[in-house]
Amino acid sequence: MRCFLRIVVLLLLFCGLSAGPALAISLNEAKAQGLVGERVDGFVGVVVADPPADVRQLVEQVNRQRREKYNEVAQQRGVPLDAVAKITGEKQMERTPAGQYVAGADGQWRRK
Repeated sequence: MRCFLRIVVLLLLFCGLSAGPALAISLNEAKAQGLVGERVDGFVGVVVADPPADVRQLVEQVNRQRREKYNEVAQQRGVPLDAVAKITGEKQMERTPAGQYVAGADGQWRRK
């Protein structure tokens, strides 16, 4: 079952768990600028103390989209949403390029 979940998560990643073009800044740009990072729980978070409004909006949109995708997969497979999110979070953190931010279970931001 865990192997199957990993495959589903990889498909989700390739389907594009990023923000749409309507925002002023893309998820990749925000990550590269050190404004946003990946969290171990499968969602993104704001790294800086006082982010611009478009960055806050981006994080909310991305997390909303991710939650919807995780929920779809969880319901289809009969597994908890948290399990899908956690596996995806681990994969997203592994794929995060050096120099960008990730937050582990302790919630502390670290440059990878």
